[in-house]
Amino acid sequence: MTYQSDTNWTAIGEAGLADTVALRRAIHADPEIGLQTPRTTAKVKAAIEGLPLEFREGPSTTGLIAILRGGRAGGVGEGSNGRTVLLRGDMDALPMTEETGLDFASRTPGAMHACGHDTHTAMLVGAAKALCARKEELPGTIVFMFQPGEEGYHGARFMMEDGLLADPAPEAAFALHISPNMPSGVVVTRPGPLLASANTVHARVNGRGGHAAMPHENIDPVPIACEIVGALQTFIARRVPVSDPAVLSITRMLADGGAHNIVPDSVEMLGTLRTLSEPTRALMFDAFKRIVTNIAAAHGATAEAWIDDGYPVTMNDPRAIDLVRGCATALGGEGAYSTMKAPMMGGEDFSYVLRDVPGAMSFIGVAPPGTDPATNPPLHNTRMTVDEAIMARGIALHCAVAERFLANGFS
Repeated sequence: MTYQSDTNWTAIGEAGLADTVALRRAIHADPEIGLQTPRTTAKVKAAIEGLPLEFREGPSTTGLIAILRGGRAGGVGEGSNGRTVLLRGDMDALPMTEETGLDFASRTPGAMHACGHDTHTAMLVGAAKALCARKEELPGTIVFMFQPGEEGYHGARFMMEDGLLADPAPEAAFALHISPNMPSGVVVTRPGPLLASANTVHARVNGRGGHAAMPHENIDPVPIACEIVGALQTFIARRVPVSDPAVLSITRMLADGGAHNIVPDSVEMLGTLRTLSEPTRALMFDAFKRIVTNIAAAHGATAEAWIDDGYPVTMNDPRAIDLVRGCATALGGEGAYSTMKAPMMGGEDFSYVLRDVPGAMSFIGVAPPGTDPATNPPLHNTRMTVDEAIMARGIALHCAVAERFLANGFS
């Protein structure tokens, strides 16, 4: 059923666009990396100063929780405080040097908002302003989560471990991510796995170095490491079902004997492992360690293998997807929503929230006018740009999703 609201969130989003663009550009020009983004957090605080919000911060990050308690709490049941919904926007940038040529390009060498977190934060601020203006009409509580450290730093997990989402505990959680490779204004997502788990794999093959002209007197770790790479790919091809895939890429092999005629003592290996389910993730954890150590042993060498436990699978609740679809089509018509055909193998730390709270992450297309989404510079590219006007649709979607969940839950 298409969701209908008495509030014109589209018009409200457009009315707030100028301020949203200004905030986005201020954040874009002043990017920060990692768990500590104090200047970005300060910009958020300044933008929402004076609003009827309660604030929380924790010791592990500069993340900020802002809580809006609606004036109609108790509308769900007698004596109830109503439902609670969480909206997330991430704040950190990437360690890249910007090459867009924009007037508001990064002023910080080696840092750039190449993943759109500046737009995510600005849209969430816009939504907070719009929803605060309607505080008395809201039958529940909205938690705005401004989160640093998404780009590999586990910021969501740290904020959760700091207890920032504990009271009130959200009953649903939603996040919106821009994409320059999707048509402008179209919301794209899917039920079930949206993004992969992301883990870093490490191995060290220990042989016995010596003269390269007499390899029979050594235990050369280089061909052993090469055999391990091939065996890992064979395992995926023959033991992992194509319906529940895994991607394992060895991205660095370091072997340095010091000269052209010296066999090194060891080879260090580094890579990434991506899966779309916890069973396949566990299967690959076991296989990686077993293959590395046993192939090394077969050649008389030894090996160590270990895995950095990274982001879980980003798992969307089908009920939350139905809610997002209803809101997106109510805002922009049937063409404003599209179901993603297959999951993406990138990772996202909103997965920590969705592991505990039912909800959904969605993408919204921001291909600049006159460009081809298929050929635009993608996320994590030094020339990535966005259609800023679409942020009005993002604000409206945040507001509509929050309003609908508070009123009706997942029904």
